[in-house]
Amino acid sequence: MLMVLPTIILCLIRLLNRTWRIRETGREHLDTALAAPEPAIVAFFHGRTFVLLRHMTRKSNGKWVSMCSKSLDGEAMARVEKSLGLDVVRGSSGKDGLEAVQEMIQRIRNTAGYGAGLAVDGSRGPRGHAQGGIVRMARWTGGRILPVTASASSAWIFRRAWDRTLLPYPFARVEIAYGKPIEVPSKLNADQAESIRVQVEENLLSLQRTVDDLAGFTDHEPMQAPIIPADLAEAYSRT
Repeated sequence: MLMVLPTIILCLIRLLNRTWRIRETGREHLDTALAAPEPAIVAFFHGRTFVLLRHMTRKSNGKWVSMCSKSLDGEAMARVEKSLGLDVVRGSSGKDGLEAVQEMIQRIRNTAGYGAGLAVDGSRGPRGHAQGGIVRMARWTGGRILPVTASASSAWIFRRAWDRTLLPYPFARVEIAYGKPIEVPSKLNADQAESIRVQVEENLLSLQRTVDDLAGFTDHEPMQAPIIPADLAEAYSRT
C-alpha cells in the first residue's frame, strides 16, 4: 500500500489543482519574498498542506525544502513532495523535530536559492498554534517569514484528523492569501522570540479569516483548537 498510496495522492493533487479556480490575495508579498536575497521561510497551517502543495511547488523561483514526519503517513507524504520537486527532511514534534529543523537550516544556509516551507502547528498540533521552530529557522538562516494560507468555496474536511485537513472539491474556487514578510533579527532573547511566534500565529489566523470570508467557507470547528491543560488531558484519557 505504501508503494501505491503516494502515486494516488500525487495524481489526485495534480488533477484537482487543474480544476480549481485559484485567486491570490497579497501576491506582491510572495513576489517580494522570492525576489529578496534572503531566503523565504513560508509559514502555513498543517491542515492547508494539500491546497498549497502543488501551487507553491509550481513557483519557478528557487527550490523549497520541507519537513515530513517519520511515521508511515509521513513516508507517503515525503514521497509525494519529492515527486513535486521538494527537498524533504524527516522529523516531527519532539527531539527529532528539532533535529529536522536544524537540518533544514543547514540546507538553506549551504544552498543558494533555497527557501523553506514549514507547517507551524507541527505534525501533531494543537491545530492553529504556531510552534517556535519557524522563528529559529528564520533567525539562523537570515530569512524572512512569509505567512500563507488557503480556503475554498467547497471542500472535503477530514474531520477525524487533528488538523481537519481541507481538500477543495473539483472546480471549487480556491482563495490563497500571502501576508507581509516578517523580519526576524539574528539576535533575540526568549521574550522577543515568543513575540515573533505570536505574531506569526496571529497573522496566519487573520489571513485564514480573510480567505474563509472570500471563499464563503465555514466550519463548525475553529481553525485554532483549544488547548487542554495537561492534567485535564490525563484525566480524560483515564475515563
